[in-house]
Amino acid sequence: MTVPKTLLGLLKRYSPSGEEAGAVNFLVEHMGSLGYSQAYVDEVGNAIGIMGNGNRQVVLLGHIDTVPGEIPVRQEDDLLYGRGSVDAKGPLAAFVDAVAEIGEFAGFQFVVIGAVGEENDSIGARQIVDQFQPAAAIIGEPSAWDRVTLGYKGSAWARITRQQFTAHSAGESRSAAEAVVEDWIRIQKWAEEYNRDHERVFEQVSPTLSSMASNGDGFEETASLDISFRLPLSMTPQMLYKELGKLLEASQFEELGYAIPAHLGDKNNPLVRSFLRAIRQQDGQPRFVRKTGTADMNIVGPVWGCPILAYGPGDSSLDHTPNEHISVEEYNKAVRVLGAVLKSL
Repeated sequence: MTVPKTLLGLLKRYSPSGEEAGAVNFLVEHMGSLGYSQAYVDEVGNAIGIMGNGNRQVVLLGHIDTVPGEIPVRQEDDLLYGRGSVDAKGPLAAFVDAVAEIGEFAGFQFVVIGAVGEENDSIGARQIVDQFQPAAAIIGEPSAWDRVTLGYKGSAWARITRQQFTAHSAGESRSAAEAVVEDWIRIQKWAEEYNRDHERVFEQVSPTLSSMASNGDGFEETASLDISFRLPLSMTPQMLYKELGKLLEASQFEELGYAIPAHLGDKNNPLVRSFLRAIRQQDGQPRFVRKTGTADMNIVGPVWGCPILAYGPGDSSLDHTPNEHISVEEYNKAVRVLGAVLKSL
């Protein structure tokens, strides 16, 4: 089975967060060759392609960066292996090809964005969020060709630190390391209590201990934990940090990174209905998904305030894995679905 040039070209250019330039330059040049009205690299390194100049703008926002870990690109029958084939060069390439097949469409302007930094601090999405005002937005993330993602949980990070005078190990005083471990247990119990009345994972607080460290100089000792949180709609990052302030005793905590609230789009709008109809036209049975991760939808959705969803080919259980691959047949189906959607808006 022939591999689409857009997808293959992106996969051949390894682009972990912070090293996207090669893939970005390829995509901009490639979009130009496909007949895009404009194709350029913006101030932070995003690849942006624009088709048409109509008043009704539709933004297709994918991301061109991947997690680290290069996978040799290879094809085995219908399957194409490579880092980002699923998350999320497959969806981004499908956006590019679908818009190219449609070309200029009366009354519309299609904007395809290959954003940088989504796997890190979403600098690409934060750069473009105030530059466009779409009537509809599609986020490029894998959901399988016959599923539509309506929302994502939020995320936040915190570092908990305990600093104290060193005590003799034979004494009754807790070490700094023991103290932060107790802090972690306290946070786990708080999350379990909160989740007791929330059965669905999408509605739960999910803390993860990502790293821990300790050191001392014989006089003072310090221990710290880095914790990530996946947050439901009912808990903003600010609410989380307030709870942490109550839970921790003598330990200090600091906010890390770029906290993002959860976001859930409406499923009763023309964009969603167009996807349901287009999937059925390809003999699929459309389904809705709510993801427990976080995506650029969380950043642009609240600002744009337009119908928004995430869509893209690929099995999301393969995200970030050494076995990441995509079905070329599924990719082609997704391109046809996208084309039908854009023509019907």
